[in-house]
Amino acid sequence: MNSNSDIRTVGVAGCGLMGSGIALASALAGFPTTVREVDERTLDAGLARLHRYLGRMIEKERASEDDRKRVNENLAGATDLRELAGRDLIIEAVPERLELKAELFRDLDAIAKPEAIFASNTSSLKIREIAAATNRRDRFLGLHFFNPAPVMKLVEVVRADEVSEQVYAAALAFVERLGKVAVACRDTTGFVVNRLLVPYLLDAIRAFEAGVAGVRDIDNGMMYGCGYPMGPLALLDFIGHDTTEHVADVMTAEFGREMYRAPRLLRAMVAAGMLGKKSGGGFYDYSGDEPVPNDDRLRALVATWRK
Repeated sequence: MNSNSDIRTVGVAGCGLMGSGIALASALAGFPTTVREVDERTLDAGLARLHRYLGRMIEKERASEDDRKRVNENLAGATDLRELAGRDLIIEAVPERLELKAELFRDLDAIAKPEAIFASNTSSLKIREIAAATNRRDRFLGLHFFNPAPVMKLVEVVRADEVSEQVYAAALAFVERLGKVAVACRDTTGFVVNRLLVPYLLDAIRAFEAGVAGVRDIDNGMMYGCGYPMGPLALLDFIGHDTTEHVADVMTAEFGREMYRAPRLLRAMVAAGMLGKKSGGGFYDYSGDEPVPNDDRLRALVATWRK
């Protein structure tokens, strides 16, 4: 890496839904990319997901066979954290728990080269709190990608006070090379998108709780009335209800406002294992060829505290 912090190689810590997507986006853009997971089984599952998604992109003509070749040339998997030590940029994409992220970055700080830039893909935690686990707060920022990372155009670039101008400029240039749009924002809980999106999603749950309309009608109302590409309840299924519950709790603790408080139905769904698409059911049932609204089961949950 030269003196102006150019990013030429990328490491991704975590090969789950977000990590595999970020690794794919990076490899597609031509960056030699290593993605690391804790064991071979989890790594293989993540890489298989990545290649399936790339295959669907090619089928939909969002990518080409040349892109597949580029990914195969640029992408490597690893289970040893030390495989990320020589990367110019290391992006963390592990579950949304401060202690987990801090421990990972503490370990990375001990092995990564001094000039390496660290970035977290957190959607709700403060960057400065994660960076406190390292000795490179001037080289630590947020790169919040959106799912699916290979095709979603937005990346929130979150700059804490101590980040240097060179590192910030390098991060913006990296996002541009990915073919994405950077939204620069301060290091505040929820950043820009979740600060505005989370209350909207939680209100959609409250609308169902109140019996305003069924699942499909709520989603259709926002899709065809407001031009949204996906309804709020379908989007919640896509995000994962355990993730939404956690983000809501973090934002409630930070802001203390009712608009961020997790609705009772959301907590009941998480307790019942209805986590959304990843568990096979949430506001929709995904066991068949097409998603089917889960109205009856959800109304039964609501009825348990309305008797």
